[in-house]
Amino acid sequence: MRRQWPTYIAYLISFAFIGIMWVNHHRLFNHIRRSDNGLMFLNLLLLLGVSAVPFPTALLAAHYYTGGKTISAAIFNGTYVLIAVFFNILWHHVVRRGLLDSATHDSADAISKQYAVGPISYLICFGLTWVSVPASLLLNIALAVFFAVPPRTDTQKNAGKMQGATK
Repeated sequence: MRRQWPTYIAYLISFAFIGIMWVNHHRLFNHIRRSDNGLMFLNLLLLLGVSAVPFPTALLAAHYYTGGKTISAAIFNGTYVLIAVFFNILWHHVVRRGLLDSATHDSADAISKQYAVGPISYLICFGLTWVSVPASLLLNIALAVFFAVPPRTDTQKNAGKMQGATK
């Protein structure tokens, strides 16, 4: 049992990261008024990436204390690069095809900028893998926490300013 603790930790990490992605997926779809075939297939691509998360996580857990730590961490971090790219492709498809609800049109640029942070950040994480695996994993956890917090759109920021002005 004691030797299996990395497997249990990996399971909890997978669950937490997948849960955060599910919440973000739900947030993304709250902005969508209608769908098309392209959206459905891009969504499947994103879900393919998300459903793969347990495998590189288990690989990392199995090889963290062996000579395969760096490669398994690179595969782990590379998976998140792909997922972040898939999120961006899906979002940009929604914007380009006019699938957004009317309330989101004003904040689409702000949301696009927030999504752009993902691939860049996870690429940094991936690069950091080759320098320090523990640092890359800590950054990955920090990114999960960052993406767990709901983004503020321009509309929400302006509403907060208006509310503060009425006090």
